[in-house]
Amino acid sequence: MSERQQSLWAFMVQESDKLGTQTLEHVGLTFIALLLAIIIGLPLGIFIARRQKLSGLVLGIAGVLQTIPSIALLGFMIPVLGIGPKPAIAALLIYALLPVIRNTFTGITGVDASVKEAATAMGMSKAQMLTKVELPLAMPVILAGIRTAAVINVGVATLASLIAAGGLGEFIFGGISLNNTNMILAGAIPAALLAILFDVVLSQVQKLNERKLKVAVRIIPVILILLSFFYILPSAYAGKLKAGFTPEFMGRQDGDLGLRQKYGLEIHTLVLSDAIMYKAAYQKELDVISGYSTDGRLKAYGLTVLKDDKSIFPPYYCAPVVRQGVLKRFPELEKTLNLLSGLINDSVMTELNYRTDYLHQSPQKVAEDFLKTKQLYKPARNGTGDVVRIGSKIFGEQYILAEMYSMLIKGNTNYKVSTKTGLGGTKICFDALTNNQIDLYPEYTGTALLVMLNPDKKTVDSVSHNRDQTYNYVKSQFIERYGLLWLKPIGFNNAYALMMRQKQADALKIKTISDLKRYLDTRN
Repeated sequence: MSERQQSLWAFMVQESDKLGTQTLEHVGLTFIALLLAIIIGLPLGIFIARRQKLSGLVLGIAGVLQTIPSIALLGFMIPVLGIGPKPAIAALLIYALLPVIRNTFTGITGVDASVKEAATAMGMSKAQMLTKVELPLAMPVILAGIRTAAVINVGVATLASLIAAGGLGEFIFGGISLNNTNMILAGAIPAALLAILFDVVLSQVQKLNERKLKVAVRIIPVILILLSFFYILPSAYAGKLKAGFTPEFMGRQDGDLGLRQKYGLEIHTLVLSDAIMYKAAYQKELDVISGYSTDGRLKAYGLTVLKDDKSIFPPYYCAPVVRQGVLKRFPELEKTLNLLSGLINDSVMTELNYRTDYLHQSPQKVAEDFLKTKQLYKPARNGTGDVVRIGSKIFGEQYILAEMYSMLIKGNTNYKVSTKTGLGGTKICFDALTNNQIDLYPEYTGTALLVMLNPDKKTVDSVSHNRDQTYNYVKSQFIERYGLLWLKPIGFNNAYALMMRQKQADALKIKTISDLKRYLDTRN
């Protein structure tokens, strides 16, 4: 066994409790939705088999719903159903409906007409013909639809973690954000094995003879109900404070791990995407969230940052990261990128983010307006030189910075620019840079220190309490390990933070993370 395999196995053993819980949640979500899809889809399939003029409409609607991107579908559900299992189950139900309806319709309409005529000649009623002739003969086709729906649901259920519904997606998305391959595989491998297992089991059921198939059809609903019970909602926490943390925050030392170790903070936590976290806090579905200190939604949703009085969050000063070879290829690039150095402080970045996050202004407009106020904006030269490829992570601040760099390059050089924004988490951006898919992207010193470099605790403690020490350490290590250069910092510190609604924090007299810890202790 290789070292990589051993480290993956060791990680899975270390996280076995959490992995087991998430696997059960994943199975439960999959089969709650599948059970509902059968309850709804089977009668619908029978109905359109009897009213074939409506089949095109019903199958068309189910088909259109299935073409909606899964993450967008989850987003549509949140305003109606909130966060947690309800929108996840509703979305999975929608994805499972089409194969169940379509195969039920196909199976029943595919029964040989001569068999139906014989059943009618024997005096069978329509109900008897359905239950004794059509459904038994159509059952292999129907089971094929259920089999397809089950496999689809296992895959889509990984996204449930983005809306606080649990499942194996917590490991997958956390690993992507943290540049942790073992974490990604710890979620992806069980999810793939579940899909294969369900597919194999249902394929064997399809092959059963008629007598055994009748028994299996009676047992399957019971099994589905039992599997659905694997998803246990945390009702024991009703009335207590709830926290919402991103998958990345859950696995970081300057995140949930550090909060537990330094503060001893134990709070009921839901894992979800930061895209919906702030609004969930505003709508009082969450009480405490992880966030970013320059996020514009602080202002938009009336949130306040709790003081990190034990200093678990290192400096997160932002600067462009570039491959060494890129600066040789584009000699004017470094001077151009450094035009932003020191120009954007925390309050300015918060205001810029507010304009994109809440006022919904485009990153291009926000970037252009800012550059104009600093007299840095110049019309694009429409240069004919080589293309500089700029990447960014998938949140508003990075889009704004990518646009600023793009405008500066176009206005001050003859280089052309290609932007590859929304690349996801840290791992995707970093891998794209090291694999020559992009030439530069904005990164944060704290992320570089704890995610890419991951030094021992002694080193972290020695360099993480001073912005210049953190920057200098990260800069030297990136050159040595990866051949990547950190240019001059832009000026703002977008650190991790814990946040609460301002009114709630004032009412509970919580100003620091230690205050939060004391409040929780009095309620336990």
